[in-house]
Amino acid sequence: MYTSFYGLTANPFQMTPDARFYFESGVHRRAMAYLLFGLEQGEGFIVLTGDVGAGKTTMLAHMLKRLDPKTYITAKIVSTHLQSDDMLRAIAAAFALPFQGLDKATLLNRVEHFLVSTFNRGLRVLLLVDEAQNMPLEALEELRMLSNFQVGPHAPLQGILIAQPQFRRMLANPDLEQFRQRIIASHHLGPIGAEETRDYIRYRLSMVGWNSDPAISDEAYADIFAATGGVPRKINSFCNRLLLFSFLDGLHRIDRDTVRAVVEDIVHEFRQGGEAVGPPLANGGSRAPVETEAATDAEESAAVLEPRLARLERMVRAHGQDLGLLSSLHLLLKRGRADLAWRKRP
Repeated sequence: MYTSFYGLTANPFQMTPDARFYFESGVHRRAMAYLLFGLEQGEGFIVLTGDVGAGKTTMLAHMLKRLDPKTYITAKIVSTHLQSDDMLRAIAAAFALPFQGLDKATLLNRVEHFLVSTFNRGLRVLLLVDEAQNMPLEALEELRMLSNFQVGPHAPLQGILIAQPQFRRMLANPDLEQFRQRIIASHHLGPIGAEETRDYIRYRLSMVGWNSDPAISDEAYADIFAATGGVPRKINSFCNRLLLFSFLDGLHRIDRDTVRAVVEDIVHEFRQGGEAVGPPLANGGSRAPVETEAATDAEESAAVLEPRLARLERMVRAHGQDLGLLSSLHLLLKRGRADLAWRKRP
């Protein structure tokens, strides 16, 4: 909705990971160095952990684009509590190997034959396992057994495991001692800092033709960082909402007051039983430090909301043939009316 208003060619803050929007912050550059070092070893496992939304998937997609397809055959599986037998089938399916109706021994032979034949063609096999924290110990052990397979002195299979932080606690299990010995590089991807949050936002906007409309003040960037803790997915979600808010108010400049108004809206949405629990935005799960200063008088807030709702109602009438957009507008309008009624309550 706001993209045409601001002359943008696409949504700069889409939630779906896209390697085109990869932003190489200091923490991502360091993590990439660990990944590339691990790949140079040509064996064992590389472990990359990070909180939800830290940018693990986007960074991996960027790394894969850099790999020479004449050197690597890659595949990715998403672990959803795979058992050991399921792991073998998932790996076979990821590399387009037949697996239906095969017993474990036959399936294992087929996977090993694939690894040998691929290695003999001068190619390396790279397996990416996403959400590795969901894997039971038995599936990890199955993966380790595959990594032990050798062609002469060479390991034809290498793995990258992408996981949330709790995976590191799993690896501390004494039963995984042999698996830990196969890890040749490991890194935790943290949030980005305040200055890089500003640079991240500006980079994503520039990728879709942003020409400083809307203009964003330095104070606004600082408050966005405070509200999101520097977690890329939270930045995307917040900025997406911020641009929508600005569009609905017809703004061409985003300042501290604009950011704090959005924080206030989010705080209100997460109220339970009349008590604000705060938005799930601030680092460490705490309330955003800008929240307490964002509160405004109820009558003043209602005065701001009424023209915004009128603008939404005009948009609903104007886009009656666009069912997808109409659905989104109706949802925004419903929320806005409820918000206005709440603010005008006695």
